[in-house]
Amino acid sequence: MATLILPEPIAAYFAADQHQNADAVARCFTAHAVVKDEGRTHAGVDAIKAWKAAASTQYTYTTKPFALEHSDGHPVVTSRVEGNFPGSPVDLRYRFRLERGLIASLEISA
Repeated sequence: MATLILPEPIAAYFAADQHQNADAVARCFTAHAVVKDEGRTHAGVDAIKAWKAAASTQYTYTTKPFALEHSDGHPVVTSRVEGNFPGSPVDLRYRFRLERGLIASLEISA
């Protein structure tokens, strides 16, 4: 099986998320970035850091990206997420918009 090669900001995001490090996740985003997840919108680095910290406190999980495609010029990563949350495991789609080497937006969907 070939190794999945992700753009650097996306690889950094998944590495930080794998370690459930909210500070490192937040550093992957632009100052005015937006994350949409589970019907909620988190705008700005502080809100993104709080979102990731809450998820990491509530659940223990692993993420394993296994596919990369492009949709309308934006990278979309499919990742297997397994943990102690309802419905585990689940394959989630992460749609990124990159800007100057950082993540400007992220939308996570099933």
